[in-house]
Amino acid sequence: MTNRLDATFERLKAKGQKALVTYIMAGDPSLQETETLVLELEKAGADVVELGVPFSDPIADGPVIQAAAERALRGGTSLRKILGTVASLRRRTQIPLVLMAYYNTIHAMGEAAFCRQAAEAGVDGLIVPDMPPEEAGPLDAPAAASGLRLIYLLAPTSTPARRTMVARRSRGFVYYVSLTGITGAKLTDLGEVRLNVEKIRRATDVPVAVGFGIATPQDAAQVAGIADGVIVGSAIVRQIGEHQQDPRLAERIGQFARSLKSAMAGSAAPSA
Repeated sequence: MTNRLDATFERLKAKGQKALVTYIMAGDPSLQETETLVLELEKAGADVVELGVPFSDPIADGPVIQAAAERALRGGTSLRKILGTVASLRRRTQIPLVLMAYYNTIHAMGEAAFCRQAAEAGVDGLIVPDMPPEEAGPLDAPAAASGLRLIYLLAPTSTPARRTMVARRSRGFVYYVSLTGITGAKLTDLGEVRLNVEKIRRATDVPVAVGFGIATPQDAAQVAGIADGVIVGSAIVRQIGEHQQDPRLAERIGQFARSLKSAMAGSAAPSA
């Protein structure tokens, strides 16, 4: 069976379009609302949804996503419950779903058991921000056997040798972190982003998606002119945090996603 992530990027490439990859923290404000948000994001034009798995010590995340993780954990969100949410979503949507989970969370379940259960639930890809490819041995084989795409991160500080290695091992897409530091910071040097995306493309045919620092439709439009995918996380999670009690929360988030996708459609140049 074709992986939904691969099929989505191939379909968009054939149309000369770029992927909008949206991130939300699973369980914030509740897992029931997470389902509603995923469906609303898809309706608004999101092509892929990343679901954050809350963790008590999220080293790659800034204060906005850390606060969302704390809210989700307080609400009793767990990895097993998130897989149940994915399985429930699969009865209603085929949008690609990627879990972003810290390694300890996966290790606690057991790598092989996690990969099997994630694939059975309907997960398409996996990002483990604190697990570099050199240490991914315990996950590599079970992920491949289950059809899960292991997505690795590259940063502006990555050496040429590392860039080549990560680009060749990443599946689904390469996640290029546009900034050094944590999520939620501001995007500044687009010239450097363009240069590094071009270097990654020389090492792999796998799509390149750019994340960190993309907060506005203008940011999304600029990055869509450079990469195959635009990842927006903190800007969405911030709005969810600020409007927890709003009965129109999902609609509000959908409107924001629609503005991002619309801006991308207006400026995305075909990838080389």
